[in-house]
Formats: sequence, C-alpha cells, structure tokens
Amino acid sequence: QRYRKRYLDLLMNPEVKKTFERRSKIISEIRNFLDEQEFLEVETPTLQPIYGGAAARPFKTHYNVLGKDFYLKISDELYLKRLIIGGFEKVYEIDHNFRNEGMDKSHNPEFTMMECYWAYADYWDIMELTEELFAYVTKKTLGTTKIEWQGKKIDLKPPWKRLTMFEAIKKYLGWDPEKITDSELKKKLEKKGKKIVGGFNRGLAIAALFEDVEPNLIQPTIIYDFPKETTMLCKIHREKDYLIERFEPYIAGFEVANAYSELNDPHKQREFFKRQVEMKKAGDNEAHPMDKDFLEAMEYGMPPTGGLGIGIDRLVMLLTDQDNIRDVILFPTLKPKND
Repeated sequence: QRYRKRYLDLLMNPEVKKTFERRSKIISEIRNFLDEQEFLEVETPTLQPIYGGAAARPFKTHYNVLGKDFYLKISDELYLKRLIIGGFEKVYEIDHNFRNEGMDKSHNPEFTMMECYWAYADYWDIMELTEELFAYVTKKTLGTTKIEWQGKKIDLKPPWKRLTMFEAIKKYLGWDPEKITDSELKKKLEKKGKKIVGGFNRGLAIAALFEDVEPNLIQPTIIYDFPKETTMLCKIHREKDYLIERFEPYIAGFEVANAYSELNDPHKQREFFKRQVEMKKAGDNEAHPMDKDFLEAMEYGMPPTGGLGIGIDRLVMLLTDQDNIRDVILFPTLKPKND
C-alpha cells in the first residue's frame, strides 16, 4: 500500500520524504562532480531501432508512423560511443533504462543509470574516477565518507581495495580459476544449481560461480579482469587474451557499477556481434543483436576510451540505508492489483 499510494506514504512518514530529498541531492552532486571534471551532459534516444549496450531482454513497442518495431533503451552505451567517435572527449547521461527482467530487492525493470565515457582513458583511469565520484557525492550529501548500511559501517574514502576476479575467487571460495578443469567447473555449477544458457562456457561458468564471493565484499572493493566471455563490448586484456579489461565495484555485498576499457576495433567488434547472434539462436534471450550502424561508426575511428555505468538507485540505497530498491524509487513497478 505504501508503494501504491506513495502520496499517503509521504504524508504519513516524514523519513520517507527525507529519503527522496536525499535522492535528488545525490543526483545533483553526481552532475556537479562530472561537470567539474569537464564531462558534457547529453541526451540519447529512449526509443531505439536496435537495442544494445548490455546483456538484457528489451521491452518492444511499435512506431505506427514508421511501421516498424522499436525498443526501449536498455543502455545508453552505443549512442554515447557514437559521440566519442564524433569528437566529444568526455560525455555523460543520467536517465532511465528499461530491462524486461524480474523484480527483486535490488532490481526494478525501469531504473536510473548514469553512464559516462572518457576518450584516451582506460579502466585504470576509470577506477580512480569511480572512487573519487563515490567519495565526493557521499561527502557532499552526508558530510562524511563514512556510512552505516543495515548495521554495517562502511568507509567510501579512496583508495578502495582491489582484487582480480580470480584472486577474489581464490581468497573467498578456495579454488583456482586458472587451474580448475572444465569437468570440475561443471560439477560446481550443478551443485549450485546454475545453468549457462546455450551450453557450457568456461568464462561464463567462472563468472557465475563468482556470485558466491559477492556477500563478502562489504567494504568498497573493485573486482577487475573478467573472463572475456562476460561482455563483447570490452577491450581484450593487454597481457592475457582470455580476460577483458573490465571491473565492477562492490559495496555492502552488491555491485554498484560496471566499467571497462572500451573495445574500439571494428573488426573484433563485428566478430563479437556475430557470436552474440549465434548465442541468440541457441536460446540466449539476453544476447546482443547485430548493430551494423554502430559498426560503421566505429570504422571511422574510435579513440581508446574508458566507460562507466553506475546504478543510481543502488547508490541511493547505500546512502539512505535502504535494503529494498522500491524504497528509493518514488513509483516502483508493482504487480497489478487484484480488483
């Protein structure tokens, strides 16, 4: 009832109103930080002829005047990269994304995302930017970098702890991703009840099993160097060709952002798109479609780029001590009410 009649919730519960006032302050300070770093705020289409930029199932709609199906954006990524190709060196966007997926305490199908892209930077630069952004916003909003979330005392002051995904698995789960055999990985997946869509894949199996590490990552921790199969928009690792230059920061046991050195080779990008098309044929509903227009844009020349996406709702959860995403979205998605 609180979510369905938010107006009464706000009237009856002053602390709820304070949560949403703080949410607005958080978003304002994200803008202030990025503006001070000379990023340019831009806008990209919400309705897109080809969805992309993430592994997600889209919402589909229809343009009557064009006689074509369109999709609600699942990410800003491919349009923001077009702007990098067009000569902008620092761009960002804060807006709603839409992913046709389940709902739980940390997921809402319509959610707020900040994505930024920085030409001539890589994931090491973006790691520092991420730490600075979180600390800046927290200090400006709360007056300190120290927070308490669900009884856990957390300090967002840089520098944060950094572990590769393989190091984190060895530390917290006790097995070595580089030495484990495929048969042993399959047994672990079966034991955990995890399945890889489209059949067994070593990199995706390791990433799926990494999920058991996440509850241990309470203090800010950057997990970096992912298996290359986990995304097809990221640059291959400069030293290990079975990895990509990707990282995710974790706070309070859950992921709060996603970032990487962006892939800027159109020939490799085309091959990765082709693999995604095959995965979609094999039944992966979240596989990325072929985007020929984006590939053409890349062929004109995309500089080395670092990119970052931050889930605003999860950041607000952290800074308002809420453990349910519905408590930081004014009008969250709900199941239809039975009349």
